[in-house]
Amino acid sequence: QAQLVESGGGTVQPGGSLRLSCAASGSIFSIYAMGWYRQAPGKQRELVATITSGGITNYADSVKGRFTISRGNAQYTVALQMSNLQPEDTAVYYCNAEGVVTTTTMMARPYWGQGTQVTVAS
Repeated sequence: QAQLVESGGGTVQPGGSLRLSCAASGSIFSIYAMGWYRQAPGKQRELVATITSGGITNYADSVKGRFTISRGNAQYTVALQMSNLQPEDTAVYYCNAEGVVTTTTMMARPYWGQGTQVTVAS
């Protein structure tokens, strides 16, 4: 089994910045990609940004130029630096890990974190 733990959410004024972090732990053999999704009230969960184990990144058009995803120094960690935040960025942000292979099953499956609230308001 694996677990994802997020940190770094909060409330910020428009134009402000926040940094989200996520760490995967457990009996992990490998992870193909990690990333962030978000879900605003009344809306579907949507992709924000992902990064593969090879460093290939993918961003939603709405956050390009404002958000940066990166892998942490520790294994199986990922961060999302969010700048110039706007009210429409308000949502619960979920850490996601794709292609997680654990030593117990040696089979790949996705995992999700519990979510962290990001609120952008003046």
